Amino acid sequence: MTVVHITGARPNFPKAAPVLAALARLGVEQRLVHTGQHYDDRMSEIFFQELDLPRPDVNLGVGSGSHASQTAAVMVALEKLFTGEPPELVVVYGDVNSTVAAALVCAKIGVPLAHVEAGLRSFDPTMPEEVNRKVTDALSELAFVTSPEAIGHLAREGVPDDRIHLVGNPMIDTLLTHLDRFEPGPAQEAHGLTGRYAVATLHRPGNVDSDAQARTLVQAMHKCADLMPILVPLHPRGRTRLLELGFADHPDIRVVDPLGYVEFMSLVRGAEAVLTDSGGVQEETTVLGVPCLTLRPSTERPATITHGTNRLVRADTLPAELAQIADRGRPSSWPVPPLWDGQAGPRIAAIVSSWLTDRSAPASVAGAADTPG
Repeated sequence: MTVVHITGARPNFPKAAPVLAALARLGVEQRLVHTGQHYDDRMSEIFFQELDLPRPDVNLGVGSGSHASQTAAVMVALEKLFTGEPPELVVVYGDVNSTVAAALVCAKIGVPLAHVEAGLRSFDPTMPEEVNRKVTDALSELAFVTSPEAIGHLAREGVPDDRIHLVGNPMIDTLLTHLDRFEPGPAQEAHGLTGRYAVATLHRPGNVDSDAQARTLVQAMHKCADLMPILVPLHPRGRTRLLELGFADHPDIRVVDPLGYVEFMSLVRGAEAVLTDSGGVQEETTVLGVPCLTLRPSTERPATITHGTNRLVRADTLPAELAQIADRGRPSSWPVPPLWDGQAGPRIAAIVSSWLTDRSAPASVAGAADTPG
């Protein structure tokens, strides 16, 4: 009864790590497939080292490309892999192209699918991730949700109740497991940061895919850098356009390559604020109590706003919002969403183990009945 986990990009790894570990403790046979959607060492390889993830059994090495070409490459490779040795269950994470590619392949060849982080919705159809989420959820046998509102989204889309499981957030398991490693001091010193500073992650199409949008973002970030230094581990997506438009021309915008998990989270933990258009960072700052300004018109993670430190902002309002944070300072206490307690991995593992047992039971009973007495 082999369970195959599909990871492909940076956000998948901290979600998968606690699930892999919890299933291993239950003795479930597993295989880890890395699609290679993120293939740069700083975007993937370092996560296997820092999170104690097992080495991938298979690395498909699909690399970068358009949404269609990348998704297609993963589908072709996974179909070949699964046809040769069909797994009992495939587990996918989040909303990247590798996730929806695996979902489509499983549906075509009849392999059951489990989706970790199911039911998240931004209700923004222009986001490729929104399409990936909805398709994956529609094809999933097991839907593991991180927060209560996701249950309602799935129910309205016709997902049966018995497929939906509120388990908490495995990314937070990873965060809490490694919390004592996130010492801001050494990372700040390595990057020449003293006093107040912000961290920014920016790569969404709506912010960086056109010159007009990117120019507005650059102007806003320069105004923010007038308030405090900003460290920006700049994602490959949009990097060229932003730099060509003068993003790094401000002396207090520090552009660096993507960072490893421990170094990045150490810097986030010590920051005055985080400016982002990422999904996972909204969750991590919610638990760490770091004010987060999300440069998007909507978020698929509303719990980070109602139970955390996150706010949605526009580029033109971003500097004023950061100035307010600088005046208020970091909060001394803040709410955290329910079940974000570091035990999501064991909850998922228990449900998967029970599902595997139930699935194998009919064959076992039938075999016993056919055995001569």
